[in-house]
Amino acid sequence: MLIKFQHPFLPNARRTHMALSRDEIRSAAERLDNAEKTRQQIRQISLEHPGITIEDSYAIQKAWVDMKIAQGRTVKGHKIGLTSKAMQSALNIDEPDSGILLDDMFFADGGLVPTERFIATRVEAELAFVMKSRLSGPGCTMFDVLNAADFVVPALEILDTRVERVDPQTKATRKIFDTIADNAANAGIVLGGRPIRPMDADLRWIGALCYRNGQLEETGLAAGVLNHPATAVAWLANKIAPNGLALEAGQVVLAGSFIRPIETRKGDTIQADYGAYGSVSCYFA
Repeated sequence: MLIKFQHPFLPNARRTHMALSRDEIRSAAERLDNAEKTRQQIRQISLEHPGITIEDSYAIQKAWVDMKIAQGRTVKGHKIGLTSKAMQSALNIDEPDSGILLDDMFFADGGLVPTERFIATRVEAELAFVMKSRLSGPGCTMFDVLNAADFVVPALEILDTRVERVDPQTKATRKIFDTIADNAANAGIVLGGRPIRPMDADLRWIGALCYRNGQLEETGLAAGVLNHPATAVAWLANKIAPNGLALEAGQVVLAGSFIRPIETRKGDTIQADYGAYGSVSCYFA
């Protein structure tokens, strides 16, 4: 039985600003699904379909997630990406993007991440919000987020790319359309450290020292996420509100990275030290 979920940005009744046909959307989703399973990247979707729109990209993402749900996966939350001004400027956009977190993306703190499941992993340090109550827009603010969140926890996001970053023929780099279709490049999440009640700390000043195999690679402060990570969660709640959707109690929301991605290979240990808020780590086996 095929179980479909309503994508946050795509009400079923609306197909405005879309250039791709339903068959083209389905085909792109099937190619992404096959790329993940075979660990063989596909050509950039933006090169195959030069007229692709943001709405098309989210439609492809939805079709792919529908396939995963039909294969037995369940939706556990959301991830928010491209929250820094530098990344938005580089991709010529003015707002973040988002993807869907599924149950098989969660790995244990200090546990093993099977490299044979992925293609080209990278890791980012983030804060994850675990929702206590339903959060809906419009007009949602960071204060509403802090009230609705049960706790905030240090996290690592594991990124993968099922789409080629650079096209071998044209040397064109991956576009925002490719990233969104590729479920915002999400592949995994590790929660760890010490859970924080949202009002018990100034979340802007929570920082992380990120190590690969014991060597410091990146550092950052959570203020790098739209000046406050709760602002990113509010953005998502407001973005999905016109479709009658909300962030639901119990869902996990990755608020966005405040470091540059760290490239990882088999045998790497990644650890993010959040100081007084503990650490979170994983080993790429």
